[in-house]
Amino acid sequence: MSEGSEGDIALACMSALVDGLVSHGLEHACVSPGSRSTALALALSRHAGVSVHVHLDERSSAFFALGLAKATGRPVAVACTSGTAAANLFPAVVEASTSRTPLVLLTADRPPELHGVGANQTIDQRDLFGGYVKRFVDAPVAGDPPDAAHWFGVGLEAAEIARRHPPGPAHVNVPFRDPLAPSGDEPEIGHHDSLPPGTSRSKARTRRADVEKLAEQMKEVERGVVVAGALREDASPVVDLARTLGWPLVAEPTSGLRIPGALSAGAFLLASEAFLSSHVPELVVQVGAAPTSRAGLAFVAEAKRLVIEDPDRLIADPARHASLRLEADPASLSRALLTRIDPREGSPWWREWEEADRAARRAVDGLIDSWDEPFEGRVARDLAACLPDGAALVVGSSMPIRDLDAYMRPRGGVRVLANRGASGIDGFVSTALGVAASGASTFALMGDLTLLHDASGLLWSAGRGHDAVFVVPNNDGGAIFSFLEQRGLPEFDDLFATPHGLDLSRVAAGAGARHAQVDRGADLAPTVLEASRAGGVWIVEVPSDRDVNVARHLEVSAAVASALEVRG
Repeated sequence: MSEGSEGDIALACMSALVDGLVSHGLEHACVSPGSRSTALALALSRHAGVSVHVHLDERSSAFFALGLAKATGRPVAVACTSGTAAANLFPAVVEASTSRTPLVLLTADRPPELHGVGANQTIDQRDLFGGYVKRFVDAPVAGDPPDAAHWFGVGLEAAEIARRHPPGPAHVNVPFRDPLAPSGDEPEIGHHDSLPPGTSRSKARTRRADVEKLAEQMKEVERGVVVAGALREDASPVVDLARTLGWPLVAEPTSGLRIPGALSAGAFLLASEAFLSSHVPELVVQVGAAPTSRAGLAFVAEAKRLVIEDPDRLIADPARHASLRLEADPASLSRALLTRIDPREGSPWWREWEEADRAARRAVDGLIDSWDEPFEGRVARDLAACLPDGAALVVGSSMPIRDLDAYMRPRGGVRVLANRGASGIDGFVSTALGVAASGASTFALMGDLTLLHDASGLLWSAGRGHDAVFVVPNNDGGAIFSFLEQRGLPEFDDLFATPHGLDLSRVAAGAGARHAQVDRGADLAPTVLEASRAGGVWIVEVPSDRDVNVARHLEVSAAVASALEVRG
């Protein structure tokens, strides 16, 4: 090996590590400034196969990487310096773990001799993320050994583990000694074999025994319902299976199955005690994650029999009610079932649900279209309907995901993404901008508090060449608490609603984003599409009153109840 400083050797080792990451499909990396991580940052930046996205805030950086990984399905690296910088990755790591998203966490560390002696910016980073990572690698000091093959293998294994079913985060912690900056020498540390881009199994295997077991249960049931929760992969054959069975399909937008063939107002039917009292299914098949709404959760929890197709080992059964849980890819499982089940398309059971669905949809649309001022449910409906084919719609937690679930009409051509693994609002702006960085035409629906919670992500990234339209119903606080029991507490405003009183147009201007305001319901779609055509980052603000919003939701529920009663 030729002579070189510690910085030169560390850079050579990290370059081999990055070669390993790239050989297994990594194309993007998010980097935050730091001294101890110099070799990591340079190795990623200088690699021709990696697009580097720089972020001041490590938390925002990790969520940006999360959005990229969700959009592409490929592992994305997050590199940072030591100490609290590494701890700031934790929220995104939790979401990546619970939503099965492949991230590779590259944290720089102090060498062993500087631990336990009060050295600056030094914390114990071993197993920092606990059980939320699939694998933790406590690497030796970069250069011990100075072996390209070793470091290539570290990168290769980290990316492979992140992609392997079920996907998730992998953590590599690398200590570095001073001097940290390279001098320009190129030390010889050996060679590693070049490999073609790797692949990993990213879907659950479908076992023949599971197919036969579920087919037997389905054959004997006429009154069944399919409920589809969040899914990572295309599962469109589920729609064909439900149609063939003659069962209604209630599909959440994040399932990718809120497409023609699914119910249009399924969330309202599940919330109707009167309708469900006369339409009790014999079997409910839940595909993917647990439902979002309380009504959906209660529906599956109270099913006479519940079967869960759990493609990602989510343990998606909070009520512990399932009589059968299958780990299987829903698309291949549905295709196999279709060859074993005689068609019952248009069964009386299915027609009753379809007629109720049409009545509920007419009641919802007729009422909300009669209101001139914007209503948050209509914002969700009209935004989903107006987006161009191929668009990505990133939806925030709390009320936006619930409004979209209730009001979105079935349509194809739009991919709906959300941070619903752990259902936090943190890092949402950065997640959506990460989706935009993947090249997708990106739109986002989010609350005002969600926007402000990740204001640092907006301030740093809005003026850096991304194109995204953020639609923000601004009700000056946390609207979801107005629907919960905390509403009656005397401390409601101070502790729960937390009104902020901020001017979002000034927030946008400070970040270098553009701003538009929508004051009439009919103006949302043209405003959103005009902003998208203009390019850049936009905040389309929709003023809303929390109390009026609650009252409007109650009016919609009453209209649906009346429509179903007249029909019955």
